[in-house]
Amino acid sequence: MNTMTTPPSTKNLLDTAAANGSFKTFGKAVERAGISDTLRSAGPFTIFAPTDAAFDKLPAGKLEYLFKPENKEELVSLLNYHVVSGRELVADIATWKTAPTIHGQSAAVKLIDDKVSIDGALVTSADIGSSNGVIHGIDKVNIPTKL
Repeated sequence: MNTMTTPPSTKNLLDTAAANGSFKTFGKAVERAGISDTLRSAGPFTIFAPTDAAFDKLPAGKLEYLFKPENKEELVSLLNYHVVSGRELVADIATWKTAPTIHGQSAAVKLIDDKVSIDGALVTSADIGSSNGVIHGIDKVNIPTKL
């Protein structure tokens, strides 16, 4: 487990994401998926959270489709593909070849021009600390190949 250079926030991951202002759609998706309690639990978790702009890049109608109650399992699967167990800082993740997501499918990790990429999404804001983990904002919604 890594130690952070600055004390983590007293807010949990979801409250930290909400306070950031760039992760409103991610927060709504977590609520719709019913996994809020998990991400508010002791964890720790590392979340690669797509920004609102990343969600805007999804094909037309995809988000509305995922938000329908009958597609909840698919939404949970997609969100779990953005979560890794533990508190992992971007400097450590940069040394990985893959990220073992709680979804069960690993996501490829690459270093591109000194920026960490996970399954093709660039980390745009790194090491946002919280009481139960860390958030890394990414510029793309990653879709697992198996749901």
